[in-house]
Amino acid sequence: MPTTTVTELSDRAREIFRLVVEGYLSSGHPVGSKTLAGDRGLNLSPASIRSVLAELESLGLLAAPHTSAGRMPTESGLRLFVDGMMQVAEPNAEERAAIERRLGQPGPIEQALETVSSLLSDLSGAAGMVMVPRREPRLNQLSLVPLSPERALAVLVGEDGHVENRVIELPAPLPPSVLEQASNFINARLAGRTLAEAAQAMRQEIAAGRSQLDEASRDLVERGLALWSEDAAKRPVLIVRGQANLLDETAIGDIERVRSLLDDLENKQSVAELLDSARQAEAMRIFIGSENRLFALSGSSVIASPYRDREGKVVGVLGVIGPTRLNYARVVPMVDFTARSLGRIIG
Repeated sequence: MPTTTVTELSDRAREIFRLVVEGYLSSGHPVGSKTLAGDRGLNLSPASIRSVLAELESLGLLAAPHTSAGRMPTESGLRLFVDGMMQVAEPNAEERAAIERRLGQPGPIEQALETVSSLLSDLSGAAGMVMVPRREPRLNQLSLVPLSPERALAVLVGEDGHVENRVIELPAPLPPSVLEQASNFINARLAGRTLAEAAQAMRQEIAAGRSQLDEASRDLVERGLALWSEDAAKRPVLIVRGQANLLDETAIGDIERVRSLLDDLENKQSVAELLDSARQAEAMRIFIGSENRLFALSGSSVIASPYRDREGKVVGVLGVIGPTRLNYARVVPMVDFTARSLGRIIG
């Protein structure tokens, strides 16, 4: 985090710093004093500009990658710019219409999430990411059908009509009456609850001595509930699209950074955990480079925003990931608008 604040900079230093950052974010290349001297708004000599650049460099806000190569913002400089100087530009009417049109296409929510990830990638020129909402289906009915003395088919029907089948391995041969007792218990006592709620309710009944299930039936119910809970935990938690956008012309001289970033994206669980912090904060989050240890090597930035369902509950996070020279002023409001648009179609 930068120790210098915007108010500590002189008007001249603030303006030159802004021009350097905006020039770098636009081109991906360091900005030299000759380029700045050509800006009519500055009305400063090249010597005066070089003096200010040296001052900004001493404050840790700018850096010179090579001798006489111009200056570029450091991660601390980017943080100062994003937090204190950036003027965001709302998506224009054409961009808003494109976002709403693509999200408005009929289909399951999984398709909409795929669309969002690709959409963010297309609009930002980086990689788009969407965390899949954590589905917590509520039980409507569960039937246990014997397949053999050692195996049973568990058919779960959610309140939303979703049906899933799973094969349960039985610890010992069980008569059909045990399967029927377990099914009846779940349908009578646990229907209308999520898997987590059902498991907790059953444990409470057993602890209080109120359960009328025998040991075999109780074990069967526990196995059934645990099977779906484990399955839900293994479902994909992150959709990433547009990794190819990260291989632009500026990546040629920085291929190790890009390779590290692509490795990070392959490890989706770690990236999902990072995005989850935006979910918990319930607000837009911007991670710049080594501020987060996950991207200490790749020097990447993440712009993430939670999205909500129609009741206002945070159900997931979406965003973009790319080099630190992302066009923050354009991408930040675009991510925010996309999150709000997705929220309107989430049930």
